[in-house]
Amino acid sequence: MNRIVVVGYGPTAHRLVETLYERGFDGRVTVIGEEPRPAYDRVALTSYLSGISVEDLTYPVPPGTVTRLGGRVTGIDREARTVTLADGSAEPYDVLVLATGSAPFVPPVPGAEHAYVYRTIDDLDAIRMAAKDATEGVVVGGGLLGLEAADALRGLGLKTHIVEMSPWLMPRQVDEGGGSVLKGHIEALGLSVHAGAGVQEIVAGERGVTGLRKPDGTLLDAQIVVFSAGIRPRDELARTSGLDVGERGGITVDAGMRTSDPAIYAIGECALAGGMVYGLVGPCFTMAEVAADRILGGAATFDGADLSTKLKLLGVEVAQFGAMDGALDVTYMDPVAGVYKRLFISDDAKTLLGGICVGDASPYSALRPFVGKPLPAAPSDLLFSGSGAELDLPDDAQVCSCNNVSAGTVRTAIADKALTDVPGIKACTRAGTTCGSCVPMLKQLLEKSGVEVSKALCEHFTYSRAELYDIVKVRGITTFSELISAHGEGRGCDICKPAVASILASLHNGHVLDGERAALQDTNDAFLANIQKNGTYSVVPRIPGGEITPDKLIVIGEVARDFGLYTKITGGQRIDLFGARVEQLPQIWRRLVDAGFESGHAYGKALRTVKSCVGSAWCRYGVQDSVGLAIDLELRYRGLRAPHKLKSAVSGCARECAEARSKDFGIIATEQGWNLYVGGNGGFKPRHADLLAADLSTEELIRTIDRFVMFYIRTADRLQRTAAWLESLDGGLDYLRQVIIDDSLGICAELDAQMEYHVATYVDEWQTTIDDPEKLGRFVSFVNAPGVPDPSIVFETERDQIKPVEVAAR
Repeated sequence: MNRIVVVGYGPTAHRLVETLYERGFDGRVTVIGEEPRPAYDRVALTSYLSGISVEDLTYPVPPGTVTRLGGRVTGIDREARTVTLADGSAEPYDVLVLATGSAPFVPPVPGAEHAYVYRTIDDLDAIRMAAKDATEGVVVGGGLLGLEAADALRGLGLKTHIVEMSPWLMPRQVDEGGGSVLKGHIEALGLSVHAGAGVQEIVAGERGVTGLRKPDGTLLDAQIVVFSAGIRPRDELARTSGLDVGERGGITVDAGMRTSDPAIYAIGECALAGGMVYGLVGPCFTMAEVAADRILGGAATFDGADLSTKLKLLGVEVAQFGAMDGALDVTYMDPVAGVYKRLFISDDAKTLLGGICVGDASPYSALRPFVGKPLPAAPSDLLFSGSGAELDLPDDAQVCSCNNVSAGTVRTAIADKALTDVPGIKACTRAGTTCGSCVPMLKQLLEKSGVEVSKALCEHFTYSRAELYDIVKVRGITTFSELISAHGEGRGCDICKPAVASILASLHNGHVLDGERAALQDTNDAFLANIQKNGTYSVVPRIPGGEITPDKLIVIGEVARDFGLYTKITGGQRIDLFGARVEQLPQIWRRLVDAGFESGHAYGKALRTVKSCVGSAWCRYGVQDSVGLAIDLELRYRGLRAPHKLKSAVSGCARECAEARSKDFGIIATEQGWNLYVGGNGGFKPRHADLLAADLSTEELIRTIDRFVMFYIRTADRLQRTAAWLESLDGGLDYLRQVIIDDSLGICAELDAQMEYHVATYVDEWQTTIDDPEKLGRFVSFVNAPGVPDPSIVFETERDQIKPVEVAAR
């Protein structure tokens, strides 16, 4: 057994070859792949369209491997033990492994020959080329890969429709409730979801595709149609060579991955194992390892696999683990926040059977290992267990389903190899090396083993956000490229880029769309406005302290009228203008800026508002001028970028009409001055702010707030609100007082200087943008048709104002 031939060169084949050599195989392995390149990471395929190179995605070829790329096997001579290629050559084998994968299913509908599939790098190249002349696209299929494809079309600038035959999206991973919440998230991004719909035909003319017609006759305008409606095992070689195959496809294998011919194995998506074809990377990798073990004389078996899934699609967290049914269930749904969680429990309420999470998948890592085991806590508590640091995993609990790694394996590796960080665990056990969803649990296992866990921001920086802040400050770094070149690795990701952009803005106060900073921003910052569910934007001018003159109110009304916008008074005492198309934003800003308004930064991780009551100027109970102070504070901290949004309020007396104790920093007037409260917030987990200092003069108050805000910006984690930050500080509120009031660290003068620099260098982002032709160039609906508005944006009238037309009603 010195000659192993592998037909197919995808990730599963790569895992097989890698495992063979790791376990001491010293013969010849020949891999024959149809594509012109070695195996690459298909899980991260969509990142190719966002700038990741083919080289970055490609797995290294194990030393000693013979590769025949661009080769197609046309036949197997089982008696002679050779495979024949399309070029007429033959390759002899002692052991043959079929890893031919699967092919996308394309429904037999008229016009299907004009559609694209979403499977390989070549497929994505073709889609990208076609998108240059397109404005709208349709993805047929609302499963995992379908939503990936939809995100890709959206990223290419196309108005995107998703057509799914099932009544809701991702029917294999979530139930109807979860599907409803997921649909809400996706439609909020401007995509149109057509659930419970099929395809009658793809309409094409002389110049290509013009649309997709549904069975009810509805025509969806589109120049690109992508099919992602499932897969079919590629078992044609097995069929023509007489191997056993399943009635509905797939090469039949036993528990050792051996086919009906003892010299031939099948692994991955082409294999029918235990009557099932597996399409997830975890089970396929396990098959590869079992086959490698059997080829080398072992007795490993494939006994099925954990089909749990955790991923982030279009920015929405989705997770499913275990069974999707049970005698009992506990469900939590918050349609406002877009969160759905459901646990399935045995009829005696003692065993966890499975669960679904949409919008917030934080319980996934902690709960998945307990599937089939006794409940570690009350079900209602488990729904909000977050990281689950308080739960003790049994050794046989599976931590990494992609690579079949148990908690006991991780604990043993930590102890035996003296591991001190997550990368060490990954290298030793492979846990966390595929989808990464188990990394939080790996960190907890390290912590519970007495190891201090790395606080790296992401895989590209080994430093925490606070450490990166200090590096940027001390080194005088002004660009992301400079920082990652000197102190990181790779090209960055959607975690570190916005975080570093925030740090640069906090320290240098430059425009967020200057130079390369524009490419670092989150969606809202990129257009200085908040994107809404139909792809339009909302505009929120700053109204400091909630005080506004009649003339300015009239201007806002005129702008809303002239541009046909929906108007709403916000909870932060501002006026929100909804329904602006992206190309209208600069025109709206110009009108508002000319009237004395500026950006309200409702789109940024920055100060939003300083709310106020009328205070002593009008109220008979007021003891201080709350409006005047609120205006001063809002103008002082406007535009200040932070790890998360900042909200404030000033109440003129103890009646607390401005709700100051629900804010990141809130002020309540006293007879002697002002009380300062910090660390409060509303939202999903409301928290009352804590009293930091009492009876402060106005000068003392402002100085203390300056230091509080700057110390928070300097030391908080990415996307950490002040409430969570305060709770995370060793010593809590007392420690905070020591630092910013008693100056125990000797940094107060530095914090004061940083705030003064911010105040002195502030400029309005709207004003700067409308004065810069280069920045204005990004505000178009379609890059390839700058003057054309998005025709898919449609409104109806309700209560004398516009509202988006719901997808189902179009």
